[in-house]
Amino acid sequence: MKKLVSLMLVLCMMLSVAAIAHAEDKVVINVTRCTFNLATPDSDQVKKVEDAINAYIADKINVEIRLTDIGSGEYTDKANLALANNEINLLWTASWESVIGTNDLVPKNAVYDITDLLPGTALYTSMDEGQWSASSYNGRNYFVPVYKDNVEGYDFMFRKDLVDKYNWDVSSVTKLADLEPMLADAKAEGLKYPFLTQKTAMFYRWYLDNFYFFTADANTNFFAISGETNEVIDTIQTPEYAEFCKLMGDWAEKGYISEDEANKVTTDTTTQSKDWAISWWTDLPANEEANSRYGQEVVMQPATKHWAHSTSNLGSCYCITANSTEAQAKAAIDFLGLLFTDSTLADIYTFGIEGEDFNYTQEADQTIKHVTKTDAGKYNHSMWESASATVVTPEYNEPDNKAELYTEFNKADAAPGAGFRFDKTPVEAAYTACSALFEQYGFQLENGAIAPDAVDAYIEQYQAELDAAGYQDVLAAFQAQYNEWKAQ
Repeated sequence: MKKLVSLMLVLCMMLSVAAIAHAEDKVVINVTRCTFNLATPDSDQVKKVEDAINAYIADKINVEIRLTDIGSGEYTDKANLALANNEINLLWTASWESVIGTNDLVPKNAVYDITDLLPGTALYTSMDEGQWSASSYNGRNYFVPVYKDNVEGYDFMFRKDLVDKYNWDVSSVTKLADLEPMLADAKAEGLKYPFLTQKTAMFYRWYLDNFYFFTADANTNFFAISGETNEVIDTIQTPEYAEFCKLMGDWAEKGYISEDEANKVTTDTTTQSKDWAISWWTDLPANEEANSRYGQEVVMQPATKHWAHSTSNLGSCYCITANSTEAQAKAAIDFLGLLFTDSTLADIYTFGIEGEDFNYTQEADQTIKHVTKTDAGKYNHSMWESASATVVTPEYNEPDNKAELYTEFNKADAAPGAGFRFDKTPVEAAYTACSALFEQYGFQLENGAIAPDAVDAYIEQYQAELDAAGYQDVLAAFQAQYNEWKAQ
């Protein structure tokens, strides 16, 4: 009996040592992400999700994660501080983020060059080669794009009840001016916002087929590549810009555009009201999402083509921080490889704990299971800022063939200059000063605040202010860098 007890004790000790060794073998990575669907993340639920993820991946990859979820209102500041303190290995970011955006991190040498670590991994083969080349910087890979709607295009959006009431032929709308008869109907209807700009400067979007706005920033839409000449130009000196601003001013005078837009009084929920008739929408593979987002049926009509460009697939992405060891970098790639190919992991990471944050449901007309989020959900993310659209389970109101729709959607023309990255470091002060002038001039022009007969003089004043801020130096830097890039 004593021998048996001793043997059992030895076996227990061996198992304990093996378990400890196994745990020590795991490469631990700190993952930091932003949450947009909850004002304040629930730290207890985030820990529960972290535990569920680690339990699921334990026998699949030699990785253990520590998950930090930060609300969007605090994300930039908190994530930037954590970066400075070397507390992050895998960071969610985007081209449009400030301070920690993709164009900020590369010049600061804050991200790990993963070019040589990618080939042959599950992550690399989870998406086509074009995604990696489009997201590269000077031929090197620093970011992992979330496979979502990774090309850019825009639609005219109409309230369906008004389309039916007035028998609007939306298919006849091929340019902005074609909307005018419909806007007249909406004005007669007594609507406050016949044409809702959503307090957004729209030149950058409506003229996507004419110009490649490679800054991907409305505040600097005065730098672009001409689709005709493939040269960097000053867009506010083009006939198209004057034409657009005069049309907006004309519509404002006619009561089609409210002064609320230029004054930024409209809110993000105005589209959920019955106060508007026509607006804009970023085209998606499944535009039906707009119906649930706005609580009413809408009809879409393409306004631009789809374009793949330098930032179109960096609207949501991950990067490995430069402070990470090679082992941590490889572990992060292994984790993302599984996240982008395994539906179970992708669903936990996106939606949380089944039965608490979401449930799987399947309606009679659905061929696969769908996700329905619970009202009590304490962990709540969306596919676009989580994992690949090809593996995240569709939500209850999304089509069964969502994965196929996204794959087909991402087949698009490459914009002129796709892959070019501007280094603003030599002219950063002037660039920032010019960007600040946009709110005073460009935003007002593009939201109808300037009368049509005053547009030319206002643009002239705008240009003079830009030039005084150093615009011509920045433009010359853009042109020199782009010409050098083309010559490679």
